[in-house]
Amino acid sequence: MVLGKTPSRQTAHLIGYMPQQAALYAELSVAQNIDFFGRIYGLRDKRRRSERVDAVIRLIDLWPKRKTQVMKLSGGMKQRVSLACAIVHNPPLLFLDEPTVGLDPELRVTFWEHFAELTRQGTTLIVSSHTMDDAAHCDRLALMRDGNIIAQGTPKELARATGKKEANLEDAFLYFIKQEVKKNVR
Repeated sequence: MVLGKTPSRQTAHLIGYMPQQAALYAELSVAQNIDFFGRIYGLRDKRRRSERVDAVIRLIDLWPKRKTQVMKLSGGMKQRVSLACAIVHNPPLLFLDEPTVGLDPELRVTFWEHFAELTRQGTTLIVSSHTMDDAAHCDRLALMRDGNIIAQGTPKELARATGKKEANLEDAFLYFIKQEVKKNVR
């Protein structure tokens, strides 16, 4: 169940997905890619879709590049277009797979600002990342190893569980791995 409904074509509009590798059409422009994904997600009314496409292009700060073919964009710009494609339909649930990998520090900050704004607007974000710096931006975490959840909680709760005064999330992850190993040895 997703958002209380069985996943189907009829519920696709409730979910947005941003893959780690941009899944864009290189020969289409920024605006054409976002419009295409808007149609896939069920934005049928041409005027409303056009308004929404323009709004997300402004949000990702690519208005001057809106008519540029994706193949001519930098990696960071492609990531921004990928984000726009995932949010063009205002989904209440958004899956982000390694959304900031390969981005420069300034753009990473911008992405996390966008993500924070989305959560303030009521969107639930599920972020998959191996980067503990990214994990620190999240409200709740599930640390996983070999496909199993080994710990969950807020970043502060997980760091505190280590018993170290200055622990960070990497320390927490390593601590919980050791705890799992101890459990499995018994």
